[in-house]
Amino acid sequence: MLAGIDPRLDPQSYAFVTAVQPDVAMQLMGSAIASFREDEGLSLIVPYDAALAAGYAVDPYVRITLQVHSALDGVGLTAAVASTLAEAGIACNMVAAFHHDHAFIPAPRAQESIGIANRPAVGWCWLTAQCGTVPSSKPVLSCSANLSTMSALASL
Repeated sequence: MLAGIDPRLDPQSYAFVTAVQPDVAMQLMGSAIASFREDEGLSLIVPYDAALAAGYAVDPYVRITLQVHSALDGVGLTAAVASTLAEAGIACNMVAAFHHDHAFIPAPRAQESIGIANRPAVGWCWLTAQCGTVPSSKPVLSCSANLSTMSALASL
């Protein structure tokens, strides 16, 4: 599965917000691409412009969609992506949906992130775990995963 993640950068910017007041929640729900009910309120991922228009002072995020059809019971894909970006010092908020997984990255790091995600087997260790080598023409970030993580990723 990891070999075909085919990451795609969404040109839209998004924001994470919490809507506590019902009228604000209703206003933003129409444009939300994701929501989650938490004790503190309704967390939403909305277009960045919609968040600003609603009065939120938030940072913009971009979405990288992993085009591979992932399984909800799959092990390791989101962890591998988040870990690889973390090794590069890039914050990553993963959202697992029914068909695809999505990584939300701070907008200023978008191009760097998609560059990392587009490298074949970048940082995900499974190529090294299966083949023992990584082609020198395809740079791979160092991997700090333990052996059981590498085995789980190799089975994807």
